[in-house]
Amino acid sequence: MISALEQYDPQIYELIRQEEARQSGAIRLIPSENYVSKAVMIASSSCFTNKYAEGYPGKRYYEGQQVTDLVENLAVTRAKKIFKADHANTQPYSGSVANIAAYNALINPGDTIMGLSLSHGGHLTHGWNVSATSRFYNSVQYSVDTKTGRLDYNQIEDLAKKHKPKIIISGATAYPREIDFKAFGEIAKKVGAYHVSDIAHISGLVVAGIHMSPVPYADIVSTTTHKTLRGPRGGMLLCKAEHSAKVNKSVFPGLQGGPHMHTMASLAVALAEADTKEFIEYAKQVVKNAKRLAKRLMEYGFDLVSGGTDNHLMLIDLRSKKIPGKKLAKALDRARIVGNYNTIPGDDSPAANPNGLRIGTPAVTTRGMKEDQMDLIAGFINRVAENIDNESVIEGTAKEVLLLCSQFRVPEHFIIPGKES
Repeated sequence: MISALEQYDPQIYELIRQEEARQSGAIRLIPSENYVSKAVMIASSSCFTNKYAEGYPGKRYYEGQQVTDLVENLAVTRAKKIFKADHANTQPYSGSVANIAAYNALINPGDTIMGLSLSHGGHLTHGWNVSATSRFYNSVQYSVDTKTGRLDYNQIEDLAKKHKPKIIISGATAYPREIDFKAFGEIAKKVGAYHVSDIAHISGLVVAGIHMSPVPYADIVSTTTHKTLRGPRGGMLLCKAEHSAKVNKSVFPGLQGGPHMHTMASLAVALAEADTKEFIEYAKQVVKNAKRLAKRLMEYGFDLVSGGTDNHLMLIDLRSKKIPGKKLAKALDRARIVGNYNTIPGDDSPAANPNGLRIGTPAVTTRGMKEDQMDLIAGFINRVAENIDNESVIEGTAKEVLLLCSQFRVPEHFIIPGKES
């Protein structure tokens, strides 16, 4: 496939080669990024990209679905197994589409939804004011306690009682602590709301049993299929049996046409990889690495929102360092360390130049890095922060990062018991 691409479009081929080199020669700390296996990549670039499959298995609107039905049924079966869910829909194009489909399945436009504020760690589609979700629905936002950096479930319950939302959304994109999904479920019941849980970031940790699963406590669970789950870019919905028909109808024909069957095939592969002891060990190491990196950063004097982490990510409050988040992110990128600038709870700076930096450990863990390497990475980050305007130090750090990366090759595949490794 690559040979054909090189012959037909050498420019794109070269850009892909450059991106492969960049990903290999950098410490990738964006919490939502990871590396997929070669098997997932092969399935993603398969002939399924040629096939339309509008509808669902056994009820398609196009012919020639003998194989696509088998693929989708396999993906759904594997998702239901590893998440212990009654029903799964593996068709959503993304996590954002999955979230909107969940709301669309349960409530009507103009109804009230309640989600975590974007500036406090939520997602755009949780009702933030620049998202279409705030136009379709009346949006109420809860926040974390700015002193502790943690969710205050009493405050969330009081807000729910006041506004009587039809949906309460749990889940986050920049919250470093474990979320009590049972508490969210109980609050939702008290006010007569549905509970929709977005586990896009932590789904791999949920599968591995490291983080509480929302499946028993939520009406619908939304997730992406990449991030800690280590699959292709896409979305997925899990729900109780009573909501299955509404969820399916909301995804198709409600929001989408034909599913991307090449993504579905690669998702099925990733779900099989997630159903292994090796995946559980990887997920455990993700959290071990995050805790170690957080500990070392705090020893260097960095302030972490909530004082640490329980999961795969941490949020650094840079106000005490007097370094804007964007400036540090750009400097780290020049040093081959890739994170993202991010707002922090109570941030008085704009989102385009906030006071925070968000980093996480899924990608470096997939490469085989462990606690000793987290110590080195913390040192690199501290060195760049202390020499933020010294390009020679940043350049020297980049060389050390490249040397470290050379010891941990990007894996081409992951071990599945009974198969050749």
